[in-house]
Amino acid sequence: MVWIRNSDWRYFKLTPIIALFHTSLAESFMNEIIWPEGFLPGFTENFASNELIVADLCAAQVWPLLSQAHLWPSYYANSANVRFHDHLGPDLASGVCFYFETFGFPVEARCNEYVPPTATEPGRIAWHGWAGEGDTRLDVHHAWLIEDLSHGRVRILTQETQTGKPAQDLAQAKPNPMINGHQDWLVGLVSAAQLARE
Repeated sequence: MVWIRNSDWRYFKLTPIIALFHTSLAESFMNEIIWPEGFLPGFTENFASNELIVADLCAAQVWPLLSQAHLWPSYYANSANVRFHDHLGPDLASGVCFYFETFGFPVEARCNEYVPPTATEPGRIAWHGWAGEGDTRLDVHHAWLIEDLSHGRVRILTQETQTGKPAQDLAQAKPNPMINGHQDWLVGLVSAAQLARE
């Protein structure tokens, strides 16, 4: 720590320090997932969080591979048979209902957040998915955040909360299928974006 005597303040320009503080502060406070009521992590039966930060990619290069759900099986082996209900696509959109299979579950889903990335704001995609009935009912909120960082890096965060008896079983499984599966999704997404860039 540097101490500055009161008499030295007249030689000290505060503006560069404020700019430096603002830049480092912005980097230290990354964006987070927006949770709907009933799906806040810590209050559900299961929660998975995965994140990658990668150099030499930007959010605009990653976004189409995630926003176009029919592409998921091309880079993520744990998704299959993606199809829209009454939507032409190819991109998801807020309010769009779709179907896909993952982790052995036939999932009906509704996209409830769709915000493409900009130069100043992160991209956000989220959906409520459900499968089964009664004791086999599983409800999830799966959210993605894609944002550009300094030095030509991109941050990709995916988090999922789950409710229901199947969620309790998944939370107890070792190794954790959600953590491992979503990490595969992230790695596949990044690899596909890198290949598309070349």
